[in-house]
Amino acid sequence: MIYRKIILPVVLLTFSTSVAFCQTEVLKGVVNSLAFYKQKKDLKYLANAKKSVDSLITNKADSADIEKTVYRVVVNSSILYIDTLNKLNQPASFFAQTTSLVDNLISRRKAYKYQAEIDYSKRCLANVYIRKAFAYTRNSDYNNALELFTNAQKYAPNFKELKAYIAFSNNKLGNMQDAAKNYADLVNADSTKIEYVQAASNNYKLLGDTASALAIIKKGRKLLPNDKTLLLDEANIYSNRKDYRSLAPLLPALLDINSNNADIAFVAAVCYDNLNQYDKAESLYLHSIDLNSSAYDPIFNLGLLYFKESTKKQEQGNTANNTRAAQWLEKANEISPNNKNCLQILQQVYTQAGNQDEINKVNNKLKQLTNQ
Repeated sequence: MIYRKIILPVVLLTFSTSVAFCQTEVLKGVVNSLAFYKQKKDLKYLANAKKSVDSLITNKADSADIEKTVYRVVVNSSILYIDTLNKLNQPASFFAQTTSLVDNLISRRKAYKYQAEIDYSKRCLANVYIRKAFAYTRNSDYNNALELFTNAQKYAPNFKELKAYIAFSNNKLGNMQDAAKNYADLVNADSTKIEYVQAASNNYKLLGDTASALAIIKKGRKLLPNDKTLLLDEANIYSNRKDYRSLAPLLPALLDINSNNADIAFVAAVCYDNLNQYDKAESLYLHSIDLNSSAYDPIFNLGLLYFKESTKKQEQGNTANNTRAAQWLEKANEISPNNKNCLQILQQVYTQAGNQDEINKVNNKLKQLTNQ
């Protein structure tokens, strides 16, 4: 099975500079600078906003002023988000200082009055974390990427793509259980992508947890009922388990979608064969052979099907079933002349048919293989 590759586009949270403040005279310079930046997109206005807000915080009393702190957080987080090349020459500690300011602000009792401003700053910081994390993924440093994506999630817990980024990083690090859970969380959301369903199920399969893989695929098929690959994924699990009763209801749709696929025709034939639906099994073995006449398994299985019918009916002599069984098993033997199982079944077919000459030939071949 080929799974779709998970590709991580750099999807950033919605950014807006339209945060509104009560414009007191003291804070007028900061507000005006932010407004000018929004209008002209010139970094000098962000620099002016930072100078203005920094000039307002010079002692402990200023630092304790929640409104001034909110302004500082908005300005700093805006710079971090917008000035990706650090043209304003902020120190290396600027990001850590700003996250610390935001964390402290969130914990303050009156912070609820400034929820819009705080949410804006959190989105900015989450975007910065995501941007830094992607820089690590480009260098295949998934440990640091995972840490930064996880930090971003603290500030943007409802940003769905972050779960995909975290799952991807866990996958790359070999944390299969965590990756499976991350992808499963994405699948269990109201909407999902086929890539997430397959990634989750594939991780569970690698962990040997086919029950969870199957549950995820079933969930995915409910959310994405028209996806053909999930139908095939579910059918593959049932086929590998030899759960033919669960597989059978999927076969009509599967065969309709893959009418010219010899392997799927063969899987369907095996299913019907094991459910003792002789006519369907025979038809699909023949169809599989028509599509790929050099494949050993459908040819051998078709010969075996006729032999089983002959045995069930206790037929002796050159009956139609014995003749057809011999014909297809001989063809299978031509494809794989050293296959002992095929020769042993042929031996039994010739015995039922009473064909001593062919029995002797098969016995000689078996002896040669045994003495090799």
